[in-house]
Amino acid sequence: MKIRNVNFGEKPLFLAPMAGVSDVGFREEAVKFGADVTYTEMLSARAMAHNPKKTDLMTITSPLERLTVAQIFGHESEYLVKALENEMLDKFPAIDINMGCPAPKIIRNGDGGALMDSIHLAGHIIESCREMTKKPLSVKFRKGYSEENYLDFAKMCEDSGADFITFHARTVEQGYSGEADYDAIAEVKAKVKIPVIGNGDVVDLASYERMLSTGVDGVMIGRGALGKPWIFKQLKEGKEDVDVDKYQVVLDHITTLRKYYNEKWLSLYIRKHLLWYVKDIPMANAIRMTLATCQNIDECLEIIKKCFSKNI
Repeated sequence: MKIRNVNFGEKPLFLAPMAGVSDVGFREEAVKFGADVTYTEMLSARAMAHNPKKTDLMTITSPLERLTVAQIFGHESEYLVKALENEMLDKFPAIDINMGCPAPKIIRNGDGGALMDSIHLAGHIIESCREMTKKPLSVKFRKGYSEENYLDFAKMCEDSGADFITFHARTVEQGYSGEADYDAIAEVKAKVKIPVIGNGDVVDLASYERMLSTGVDGVMIGRGALGKPWIFKQLKEGKEDVDVDKYQVVLDHITTLRKYYNEKWLSLYIRKHLLWYVKDIPMANAIRMTLATCQNIDECLEIIKKCFSKNI
């Protein structure tokens, strides 16, 4: 899948842009295991203008990341255009506009998934961004907000200048509940001529193959990679399981983050990742309780090391 001057690879695997999750350490681990494309967390176009220091921390990338897409969000075209002019985004070879986020605080501001109810505004935003950048431009969206209008929305994205689209086949109201509608993904693929990236419920080989059967040009994985960045290796090798030193993955993840963030912030932030890493081992509930209250990262690492050594 080559778009403009960027080669995304053949049937590329994408690590989804997950707010509060897709940190540089996590992305680095995903790349080690075969993720072809990674995304930043959602970057607020307005915040880039008013609070650039906070946003700058979210644009840190790893030297191992071959292709990282910057995902921006907002409903004011003037701020989105300014964001594309910001030097913070210069290093990113492609740009994605989020028009599907279901988080209530995002929706209340008219951003993310709320834009699916404002298709003309959404089109104006895409057109404005298209005029501002020559980089590959994509849009991520869902089945709909107050109504299901994904086919019209997909066509609008294409007509407004998007180079490719990522479709999460749930409504905004569904959030992450229920099942992703793979039939809808196939409909979108048949509707447009630009590449379509399928997103939703890919957690193993069976779901991956089902997603590919829709005809998508690439597959995006979000929650299926939580605590399991090696899922990309499983899918690429066609295996249900792969040999992984799980403790080393956790250690490397934390070591990378320690290069950029202070220990106090990191000790609180990393807990959710640690809980995901241990979710599938025996006695996970007891271990999770201990990790959830652990105040020291090195102590947490010792706990996890012992857990993994007993469950190899």
